[in-house]
Amino acid sequence: MARNDRRAGDGDNQQVLVGARVRQFRTERGLTLRGLSAQSGLSIGFLSQVERGVSSIGLTALNSLAKALDRPVPEFFSADDPEPRSEPAAAPLHFTLTRRDDGATQYVSGQTTYRMLSDRGPDLVLEPMLVHIAPGGKREESYGHRGEEFAYVVHGELLYEVDGVEHRLLPGDSVHLRSSVPHRLYNDTDEVTTVVSVVTPRLF
Repeated sequence: MARNDRRAGDGDNQQVLVGARVRQFRTERGLTLRGLSAQSGLSIGFLSQVERGVSSIGLTALNSLAKALDRPVPEFFSADDPEPRSEPAAAPLHFTLTRRDDGATQYVSGQTTYRMLSDRGPDLVLEPMLVHIAPGGKREESYGHRGEEFAYVVHGELLYEVDGVEHRLLPGDSVHLRSSVPHRLYNDTDEVTTVVSVVTPRLF
């Protein structure tokens, strides 16, 4: 029980941090909430709730904010002040290798924790993640975005809605879709659901 409480607390802290970063980056660009709403396609009321740490934000919506604010998504999760922009270090264009004991980058968004399964390579477009979805939470609105999405359930159950039709996925089940089709997912059980997810384009 204590472990679940700690996860919930971490999620709440992350939610407040993300909201503070949204406000910081918005004000640095001289944008009002109305201006950011126009550029991101997200409502003023929702943006206000996110900035105050009242509402969590899904990765797709956060990606829209990141583009509008010209910031990489990981900076919204960092407790450290962003460093001045610099050219990224050279990296292999075609290959990355991630060992089991390598420190994995993790991001918490609302009820969901994303663990990156590979490093970024300039010529690599897939985003493989191990996703832990806590029970309950708010069902987000269905959304569509460019690219493709694949999810494989490792543990637990997952409700995956595609184009208005709900599908219950059990361990060993998977779904693969063109991401432009409206979709959303939700864990309506009492246990954490674990999913291997691969998306394009990369969100982080």
